[in-house]
Amino acid sequence: MNRVVLIVLDSLGIGAMPDAENYGDAGADTLGHIAASKTDFSIPNLIKMGLGNIDGVSNIAKEENPAGSFGRLGERSKGKDTITGHWEIAGLLTEVPFQTFPDGFPKEFMKEFEAAIGRETLGNYAASGTEIIEKLGPEHEKTGRPIIYTSADSVFQIAVNTAVIPLEELYQICETARKMLIGDLQVGRVIARPYILENGKRIRTSDRKDYAVSPTGKTLLDHVKDSGKKVYAIGKISDIFNGQGVTTSVHTDSNQDGITKTIEALRLDFSGLIFTNLVDFDSKYGHRRDPIGYGRCIEEFDRRLPEILEAMKEEDVLILCADHGNDPVHSGWDHTREYVPVLLYGKTIKSGMNLGTRKAYADIGATIAEMLSANPTVIGESFFQLLKKI
Repeated sequence: MNRVVLIVLDSLGIGAMPDAENYGDAGADTLGHIAASKTDFSIPNLIKMGLGNIDGVSNIAKEENPAGSFGRLGERSKGKDTITGHWEIAGLLTEVPFQTFPDGFPKEFMKEFEAAIGRETLGNYAASGTEIIEKLGPEHEKTGRPIIYTSADSVFQIAVNTAVIPLEELYQICETARKMLIGDLQVGRVIARPYILENGKRIRTSDRKDYAVSPTGKTLLDHVKDSGKKVYAIGKISDIFNGQGVTTSVHTDSNQDGITKTIEALRLDFSGLIFTNLVDFDSKYGHRRDPIGYGRCIEEFDRRLPEILEAMKEEDVLILCADHGNDPVHSGWDHTREYVPVLLYGKTIKSGMNLGTRKAYADIGATIAEMLSANPTVIGESFFQLLKKI
């Protein structure tokens, strides 16, 4: 194999895992509930790939002769957040979940943080990002106090109107938080959440930036890079891995931009891994509990899937997967503990192969490492031999 294209359809879970009840997620089914909610849901290209043939997938038609191979992956790691999911895909096990702060961060820490940034803050509680900027935005815009919030994920999020606090200052504030959130206060990510006020509406911009902790060991990205090949990261991938193992990083403004930049990367001539995250599924629709919008977003991806396939070179392999669920009909506004799909397509691998239910997201990383002749990942079992054409 010369190149693997791995696209994470952020949060597109396909049904609750057996331990979902421990996470408050019994009955979650992101894809199934979207399909049930949107009566005109149309994803012919994903169906042709074999999405509806995956074990446990509901409300999606099966394909008699799938163009791709397909399977369902469980998560071995503890948690249901972005970093945990992506790190496991890339071969790292998270046995102790990242610290969360559902009641907000300690008052003593917040005082120290405010002193360090020279500003008092607002919020400091768990909330939906769109809701909290509507609620606290007017006071923030009047006082210049940044809005702090968290969620069921291990995050310290900072929202500001960039007309009040310039973007570069927001990034500096986030860097300060990242340095201070250590030890018992360590979170997986500090996230800059800039927004603008336009025609009376508060609109989050694409200048979001994640400040993640570094991976706890070598990942698939490191192994591919160490083998002398390129790791071309598109979207928030570089942020999630704190740049570790990345050779090229490309920012994206939206899913559509991410798809376009993936196609542009496919047209380049290099060997290695193209690793893309399409975050709109999660950030714009899952967290906002909008099943119809989420469905439209999947349909938009489906319409452009043929462009991706057309841009692939003879030996390229495409892998589609997710990193957790975010059921838009579930209670609250946070991620859900779910199985995720894996779909694979390429002229050099078998089509129509049912990989069944796999034990770990990490099987993806193990498979890619073998495909690219890189060192094996720490965890995960490769299914490459099942896909090889004789």
